[in-house]
Amino acid sequence: MRLHDLKPRPGAKHRRKRLGQGESSGHGKTSGRGGKGQTARSGSSIRIGFEGGQMPLIRRIPKRGFNNVRHTIQYLPVNLDALNRFEDGARVDEASLRTAGLANGPGTGAGIKILGGGELTRKLTVSAHAFSSAARSKIEAKGGTCEVVKIEKVQPAKA
Repeated sequence: MRLHDLKPRPGAKHRRKRLGQGESSGHGKTSGRGGKGQTARSGSSIRIGFEGGQMPLIRRIPKRGFNNVRHTIQYLPVNLDALNRFEDGARVDEASLRTAGLANGPGTGAGIKILGGGELTRKLTVSAHAFSSAARSKIEAKGGTCEVVKIEKVQPAKA
């Protein structure tokens, strides 16, 4: 086999659709653009949700009720087996987890939660915002301690 013998697989190449080549082509006259109007013009684009000036559906629907998403705390998950990179008897806190690259994410408002994935092989003092019950029991089984740090809520600036 030589370079000049190479061919694309059957069905991999398609003919370009040639618009405006007469009525018998199936793509003549309006060239697949339908009738007249805004979308038949060249350069036409209408933003998503626009309904020609009529009040859009998303603005017609009433907005009411409580949404809990605004009040939830976003945790950055860290599994137990990732903590094995620290020295035996070390203190593991948010700063050390971030410098080790284990808790990379948005800095503001995000707490760190230690999850029980994997096995812990070292005795550690772990300081985090939350612990799963499996993680807490595995850390304490190795003789380590779990310290819960409170998340400081960012207060909005007063006018």
